[in-house]
Amino acid sequence: MVKKQAPSPPKPRSSPKAFYVILGAVAVIGAYFLYMQTRAGSGAASATTIDPNVPLPKAEGYVLGNADAPVQVIEYADFECPVCAYFATITEPDIRKRLVETGQISLRYMHYHIPSHPNTWAASQAAACANEQGKFWEMHDAIYESQDRWAGTATRKPKGVLKDLAERVALNVRQWETCFDTQKYQPQLLASQQDAERRQVRGTPTFIIGSKMIDHNMSYDQFKAYVDTALAAAKAAAPNDSAAKKGTITRSK
Repeated sequence: MVKKQAPSPPKPRSSPKAFYVILGAVAVIGAYFLYMQTRAGSGAASATTIDPNVPLPKAEGYVLGNADAPVQVIEYADFECPVCAYFATITEPDIRKRLVETGQISLRYMHYHIPSHPNTWAASQAAACANEQGKFWEMHDAIYESQDRWAGTATRKPKGVLKDLAERVALNVRQWETCFDTQKYQPQLLASQQDAERRQVRGTPTFIIGSKMIDHNMSYDQFKAYVDTALAAAKAAAPNDSAAKKGTITRSK
């Protein structure tokens, strides 16, 4: 699986915010470099083998906002994906404030693990164990903000950094560590992976907004345009029209 498109880096300007502009540019350049590595590489992700005769749980992910919001957005993402980190740290704060908190959308995060990312399963396990204590989104933010500390082949044992993050978001670290070490939520992670494969997700980040599947990163304005279209469709649909509710998902470039 590969990332299809990375956002263009902003142009540096001589202002007090220059550091953050440069930081964003470096992130995007790094995203492109790792994207090219992903296309060429075939490193296997670490995962625990489970009994194939035991059915997997339902893939539910993690919901931010009102689950009954008129537009329910699904994001398939990989914690080790640099473009996902760019979206989570640069674009998503605006989406949360202007779309989630206003009740227009809910945002559901689903794990999708790219095979060439060696530590992505560990990061997902760390977040799932944080969810056990009601702090998935706090851990989600910390993991993406600290991606440079734990991601990549140079980091053989990411647990130390992830444990530091668990402490930073005020988890019960002993409970979190037991959960992490036993890979308690591996079946849920595998269920999420299977759900993404069933939907033919091709890379990360991928979003489902209304009837559209968008398999590339977006700016806030691009994201909002898809939400507006979905909101208009939801208002136009008859409330008891089950066929309209099911809707066919189409890919959008």
